[in-house]
Amino acid sequence: MKIPLTQYMPFLRWLLRYRREDLPGDLQAGLTVAVMLIPQGMAYAMLAGLPPIMGLYASVVPLIVYALMGSSRQLAVGPVAMVSLLVASGIEPLAEPGSSAYIQRAILLSGMVGAIQLFMGVFRVGFLVNFLSHPVISGFTSAAALIIGFSQLKHILGIPIERSHHIHRIIGQALVQIGDVHWPTVLIGVGSMAILLIFKRKRPTFPAPLIVVLLGTLAVWGFRLDESGVQIVGAIPAGFPAPALPGFNREAVIQLLPIALTISFVGFMESISVAKAIAARYRYTVDANQELVGLGLANLVGSLFQAYPVTGGFSRTAVNDQAGARTGLASIVTAICIGLILLFFTPFFHDLPRAVLAAIIMVAVFGLIDLREPIHLWRIKRSEAALLIITFLATLFLGIEPGILIGMGVSLLMFIVRSTRPHYAILGRLPGTSHYRNVERFPEAVQEPGLVIIRIDASFYFANANFLRERLERLLYASQRPRAVILDASSVNYLDATALETLVDIVRQFEENNVALLLANVKGPVRDVLKTSGLYNRIGADRFFFSVADAVDCWKQKGKQPSGETPCRSEAAILEKASAF
Repeated sequence: MKIPLTQYMPFLRWLLRYRREDLPGDLQAGLTVAVMLIPQGMAYAMLAGLPPIMGLYASVVPLIVYALMGSSRQLAVGPVAMVSLLVASGIEPLAEPGSSAYIQRAILLSGMVGAIQLFMGVFRVGFLVNFLSHPVISGFTSAAALIIGFSQLKHILGIPIERSHHIHRIIGQALVQIGDVHWPTVLIGVGSMAILLIFKRKRPTFPAPLIVVLLGTLAVWGFRLDESGVQIVGAIPAGFPAPALPGFNREAVIQLLPIALTISFVGFMESISVAKAIAARYRYTVDANQELVGLGLANLVGSLFQAYPVTGGFSRTAVNDQAGARTGLASIVTAICIGLILLFFTPFFHDLPRAVLAAIIMVAVFGLIDLREPIHLWRIKRSEAALLIITFLATLFLGIEPGILIGMGVSLLMFIVRSTRPHYAILGRLPGTSHYRNVERFPEAVQEPGLVIIRIDASFYFANANFLRERLERLLYASQRPRAVILDASSVNYLDATALETLVDIVRQFEENNVALLLANVKGPVRDVLKTSGLYNRIGADRFFFSVADAVDCWKQKGKQPSGETPCRSEAAILEKASAF
């Protein structure tokens, strides 16, 4: 089979169909996002414990690579708050923030994240991210947003607070030093947040971060506030970094692997969710595995140019879309603009107050706190709400990595518990119909005396074999033991060896107690296992039915006895009759 060239070069999908009327929107969107990304990129690099200039490095090459290799036309890739926090949490125990060793590890981490995502995309194992359920992501994101926000208090208040990913420690240190706050810094930080919040409510698409950057820089430059204690960005090297391989260190790779996996999963989840939402609006599809390839190459190639890990961002993608982006060209325009800034305009950021960057971070991340989701989940599924709360509290008080690992662990544990104790139902016939439904949900459903119809709503395998055995054995030892049991297997898609042995034992017990066992709605793969094992013949071909109604009719025709001469509409009888035509 010939594979289309667009599968290897996704940009051809939009480039070959590019229209003249798409160009104004792409240019406008590219410029708008560039204006937004310049201060954001610097702020998020600071959050990651890196020099602000690295936020700009991460906003050039990765954007171009993703635009060429990603499947979303509007996704705005670059530094984001969540990934920046994860970078800091993973590297801080290994090196001093801002040091040469720290920077080298951040660049290496970008290459590792890219390699992991590229591997997942090429070998189509993107399904692994499904282990991060929505409640886990929501709880983790809300807690991480609080940690990110409070981690910027030292820049807003102008007091030294030791870096920590435990919110109670940050607040404790701030309260102890509350009398030492630097009021000019507080004024700049709080004023910047007020401006950002006003624009966010009144003009959400307006590049407000650029406004506070300009105002803050002019205030420091005009009044020489840096001489009175306001912390500024300082000298930023001009020019674009020459390509170089990240420093490879086997020990560092082993140390960074857990956080690299976490960033690969969390970054992809954040990216794919917004990419799919935008794609649905414009009626095109986003390939999850191609997204992994695009993001993987963006991070991998970006690491050659001193970029730290990037992914698709919610707010910038929304701005990119609203500003008129129609293709990946918008991201290429953004990258070119930031490249020009790096080449010619970095001296203008010398007097930029760090309090302004902290304000940009705080306003951006506090918008990620979702108060409605836990309330919504509590109403519809309390176990999911509990999972969200557990993840939230674990992340908030134990740290970033333990929080998401605990959330994933509890999520898997809940899945295993549900899997080992599947739902089952006793069925009855709805009056005047041939439909059989759960008698607990449909009290009007009629049950035949001496007959129990049970439906198992799960595949039959080793983890739930004993649970299902116990449920069927209860029927044999009930105060009014049935004369026949119909097993509705319509939801059973799989039967493994352990479950097969359990079923053999159940059939034996039914025979010893003179209770007929009939099976309805058995699917092909399950029937194949029963036939291969010989259990199909032992139960009897005349006791397998295509529907519950046929099984009930047969049992009633035979005088409510497991044997009789009246022909039934069993699977074997229907197939034999069909073969005669």
